[in-house]
Amino acid sequence: NRYQAALRRGVRHGHANGMSLLQLLDYCGVAVFAATGALAASRKQLDIIGFVFLGVLTGIGGGTIRDVILGATPVFWVKEPGYLIAASVTAVAIYFLAHRVWSRYVWLLWLDAIGLAAYCVIGAAKGLALGVPPLIAVVTGVMTATFGGILRDMVAGEPSVLLRPEIYVTSALAGASAYVLAIGAGTPSEAAAIGAAVLSFLVRGGALAFGWTFPVYKARPGREPDEVVKRRKR
Repeated sequence: NRYQAALRRGVRHGHANGMSLLQLLDYCGVAVFAATGALAASRKQLDIIGFVFLGVLTGIGGGTIRDVILGATPVFWVKEPGYLIAASVTAVAIYFLAHRVWSRYVWLLWLDAIGLAAYCVIGAAKGLALGVPPLIAVVTGVMTATFGGILRDMVAGEPSVLLRPEIYVTSALAGASAYVLAIGAGTPSEAAAIGAAVLSFLVRGGALAFGWTFPVYKARPGREPDEVVKRRKR
């Protein structure tokens, strides 16, 4: 249809310009997420190998899951080992500098917001470049932006960013949706990428700075498993 044709034109326009900004955002996302993984390692007082492992896992995790689901194999860091180098160097740098940071968890959250903004655009752009429908491109953008942080928190034993009260996934959804809609409207890829990334960061940054949240579920809390079993036996 006309909308998908516009998406293809927008992606081709970006390729014609070398997609330099998208590539920069990609490396920025990997490096920033790697920094958050390394900061999590510093909070757990791991050795330098632990820093590199957690940094690389966080940096490439979301993009790896995205590529596997889209069938884009070998995945991006196998084709371009520079991503592994960027993540590793960032993690090593954090190993030597983390002690200078006053509140590492606060830095982790803000760097995560930057990585989220970059990666939601990259994930959506990758989906469009592979010809998936617009809705799926939005989903790949959200997955790319959030799964690295989820893996980091699981492995490091940190409180999951998904369980924090402030808006999180919505910021990735806003950025990915804005990019897909802008490309559909014929906006040049780089302009669409900048606008979408800024929007995503503003949403997440506002949530961190001002505590923006959605209304929570206020019905009765869930019952404990033992209580459910006892009631069934009566």
